[in-house]
Amino acid sequence: MQCIYFPPEVGGLESHVYTLCRELVRRGERVRMITSRSRPGLRRRETMDGIEVHRVWMPARRPAGWVAHAVATAPLHRRLAADADLFHAQTFAAAPPAWPSQRRYRRPLVLSLHTSHFLLRARRPLWRPILRRIIASADAVFTASREILEVALSLYPHPRAEVLLNAVDTEAFCPGAGVLPATDRPRVVVPRRLFPKNGVEYFVRAMPLIVRHRDDVEAVVVGDGPEFERLQRLARELCVADRVRFLGSKAHAEMPAFLRSAHLVVIPSLMEASSVAALEAMACGVPVAASRVGGLPEIIDDGVGALFDPGRPESIAEAVVALLADPAGLARKGEAARQQVVEGFSLARLVDRHLEVYRQLLGERGERGERRG
Repeated sequence: MQCIYFPPEVGGLESHVYTLCRELVRRGERVRMITSRSRPGLRRRETMDGIEVHRVWMPARRPAGWVAHAVATAPLHRRLAADADLFHAQTFAAAPPAWPSQRRYRRPLVLSLHTSHFLLRARRPLWRPILRRIIASADAVFTASREILEVALSLYPHPRAEVLLNAVDTEAFCPGAGVLPATDRPRVVVPRRLFPKNGVEYFVRAMPLIVRHRDDVEAVVVGDGPEFERLQRLARELCVADRVRFLGSKAHAEMPAFLRSAHLVVIPSLMEASSVAALEAMACGVPVAASRVGGLPEIIDDGVGALFDPGRPESIAEAVVALLADPAGLARKGEAARQQVVEGFSLARLVDRHLEVYRQLLGERGERGERRG
């Protein structure tokens, strides 16, 4: 398995990949993860919940750094691949380091396409042939949303590509007590890293409109990023600094307690493949209001929350105010959200499908080897 970021990094991709690896280990599989030494002090090699984690140098958190990291991982990948049955690249950038191993050892390569980074690059003429080559190199392709699947197939009509939505650990993310003090005042939690694509600016701009209708609302933003200070200044300029608290980044293990503290979770993204944070909130029994963009409409509807127009504070405020105006309806939506995740986004479903595809590919590879013999 290879993924550029892995815990203790926090994010939807990191959560998804870690949870998948952990559950594969619990099923009796041996999993080795190649990832980046993305923070000072991280060990080059460690074992996390049975996952053998190998961390490789990465000079910077930007495209040039990602490319340098990918090149640096190729020798390690080739060494670890000698006794591997199968390679799995989590994100398009993780596929090229597997190619030498794929050619030498003739092992299947599975590719998972996540995040808006893929969608952004798929629009650029210079990237399209690169992404086409990456997709064509895989024996099977998983995508985190139907939008990503359609874009991938427009680049290369892969015969074995399918949508496999993210899953949630519904035992860890479940209804219960929150970490923030209980309150009768409506509390909105925004679990977003503070990057422009996540649209938190538009939620902050919506807060004066929300407060105009509900002067008892408070908001809590859980996440860090380059926009942290700018968004704090914006809250002060809009005179809502006393209503919006910025808590910074929290470890993934702490997130259930923060999500349970909410009456409503808001995901104001401008681009989104499929939000793990939204599913985690739903698993905690909390309704979600989210942007009508990317894969979010595939998991959120009026039965579990609401959708609004991305980048429009007025639309965000309208959705939030309407949901908070009906506490009984909000509670019903929370219950329905929890049920929807348990039934449709379970870890068992996710791991079962991965193992099914893995075994199909290994069986086919074995049959081809026998025919050649």
